[in-house]
Amino acid sequence: MAQETPTVNPKSFGQGVPAGDLLPIEKMESAMGDKKTAEMKVTGQVVEVCKKKGCWMTLKTPSGESIRITFKDYAFFMPMDIVGKKVALDGIAKKQTISVETLRHYAEDAHKSAEEIAKITEPKKELAFEAKGVVILN
Repeated sequence: MAQETPTVNPKSFGQGVPAGDLLPIEKMESAMGDKKTAEMKVTGQVVEVCKKKGCWMTLKTPSGESIRITFKDYAFFMPMDIVGKKVALDGIAKKQTISVETLRHYAEDAHKSAEEIAKITEPKKELAFEAKGVVILN
């Protein structure tokens, strides 16, 4: 008997990702130039997802830093079991400074220990991305 091979349908969240050029996440900053924000489509591998409800995720970069992805107007959340998956994002790339309060909130969401959270004492400059649509590619 022949076995049916299941077809893999990419899962789409929010507004999805329209067809077009996808930049690897590591090219996001150079594509932004000197702008604080820029609309673009990027792709990368998921490193972490909010363990409370999937309200943010991070993508890894070759430098070892991770880029935090949030979702426009909290309109959708991601499944919490997608660590290691490749995703495509459509939205706004940002250069921003994260406050100590927000960094501590993120650490709590990631179930970090009280000691780790207490060590957060300075704001952090980082790249971030606000997605209006996400597609899980694999």
